[in-house]
Amino acid sequence: MAELIRVLHVVRAGAVKARTACLNELQALLVTAPAELREQSAGLKKARLADACSRLRPSADLTDPAQSVKAALRHLAARYRALSAEIDAAFDQLKALIEQARPELLTVKGLGVETAAQLLVTCGDNPDRLRSEGSFAALCGVSPVPASSGKTRRHRLNRGGDRQANRALYVVVLSRMSCDPSTRAYVERRTTDGLSKREIIRCLKRYVARQLYKMLVRPQAPNVHFA
Repeated sequence: MAELIRVLHVVRAGAVKARTACLNELQALLVTAPAELREQSAGLKKARLADACSRLRPSADLTDPAQSVKAALRHLAARYRALSAEIDAAFDQLKALIEQARPELLTVKGLGVETAAQLLVTCGDNPDRLRSEGSFAALCGVSPVPASSGKTRRHRLNRGGDRQANRALYVVVLSRMSCDPSTRAYVERRTTDGLSKREIIRCLKRYVARQLYKMLVRPQAPNVHFA
């Protein structure tokens, strides 16, 4: 199941990247477009801008600069809308697979389809190899690294592990810091204790990894020994 999720995750990520590039091209083209076209698109963002450009009707005379720009904008808008449809379709397919594999993940605060998919991909089709939540934390690069010196006891960020999984946990933490009351209370308390924002986020990522481990890695069946 993890491999099925991985391939769809890769497809969606590629489509998102391509759509961003398409939007950048569209906006860059408008910078040098005739004043009339710039005025028509003023203040429009992303999907609304693409919709407006898709309604442009260039004439057959593409030797006219304004008409050639209209044609180019229309092509880019069509590409943007096609990529958006591809992204939405891949999202729905990913969600269906996650609901089949680990439906409880989508009930976790701050965890969405994309982040859940990435964590399932990181665990792979053999999650039983992760024999403890500490090993999962190390895999995600959120296990604390001692950085004490003298009488100062502290830990630093772990730069190892799967950086995409680390980013997924980071997204979950940021979401909770913005809307989860218990997380916000924790941040305030740890800030009072003298921890920096980066250190607090490191602690929260470790906590989230501990919480999700039980959902991502189902317990192994007990070993049976025969006399």
